[in-house]
Amino acid sequence: MHRKPRLLIVEDEPAIRTGLVDVFVFHGFEVDMAEDGKTGLHKAQSGKFDLILLDVMLPGMNGFDICAAVRAQDRDQPIIMLTARNTDEDIVQGLALGADDYVAKPFSVAQLVLRVQAVLRRSGFDAQQQAVIKLTGDVQIDTRNLSANVRGESVAFTRREMALLEYLYQHRDRPVPREELLHKIWGYARDLDIETRTVDIHMAKLRRKLECDPKQPQWLVTVRGGGYRLLTDAASP
Repeated sequence: MHRKPRLLIVEDEPAIRTGLVDVFVFHGFEVDMAEDGKTGLHKAQSGKFDLILLDVMLPGMNGFDICAAVRAQDRDQPIIMLTARNTDEDIVQGLALGADDYVAKPFSVAQLVLRVQAVLRRSGFDAQQQAVIKLTGDVQIDTRNLSANVRGESVAFTRREMALLEYLYQHRDRPVPREELLHKIWGYARDLDIETRTVDIHMAKLRRKLECDPKQPQWLVTVRGGGYRLLTDAASP
């Protein structure tokens, strides 16, 4: 049997906190909780959670500071921020600090559960994705162990880099636009107008790890006007 996903809920409003615990226990999660910022940070840094639901307005320490501290320790920890503050400035700040999603109160509980499940899938918890991505005989990517054998050498990846590779692999029959990757991999809202080179920077890192010549990629190719595409052989598009 698969183990239950471990969830930490950091929320100071008792009714919301208790309600969320009940909902996620019902949906098969193992849940811990904290009602203030300092306790939440201590649990987040000392425990191993598959996802953290983090309120922004907390006594003792706000959610933005907690997110930054958690990211400094573990850059791949999945985090969803919960808040009544839903201005573009707050959303951008939360995403810039590394939150995987940003949910404004009041929210639909059913939608929140779906968004948590989506972030868990992107983080690789469910392991339903292809276990091995083979580009050629001498380049094989192990998605579960976040590693690859590249021409006889072992290369390590972050969870975000692997999620990006897996998504491109799952949609390898077409170019994937940057906006789609921002939405699916980083959790940006589709209608959020943000200028960012996040996707390009990650693609450059992946090319340095995988390609013989990152300036003339064979597998992670750019399609002009279309985005990025992952080829599973050495042929040019």
